[in-house]
Amino acid sequence: MARAMAARTAPVRPSVAGALRAVEYLLLSGGQRTARRNAWTAVLEDRRRAKDRVEAQHVMEAVSKATSRAT
Repeated sequence: MARAMAARTAPVRPSVAGALRAVEYLLLSGGQRTARRNAWTAVLEDRRRAKDRVEAQHVMEAVSKATSRAT
């Protein structure tokens, strides 16, 4: 039981990601943080557009195959 109590009262350690964000906050100025955040947002947007392109290509190929079978 004492062991269970100790487990409940033990401090929670921060995650690695949280620790890295804290270090980044301390080391980088505001402009660099903003630039890094904007760059990551651009990466995510590029990935989304690439996924949309692949999906559109699959739709176009399916439509092309369907129309070629119909003629």
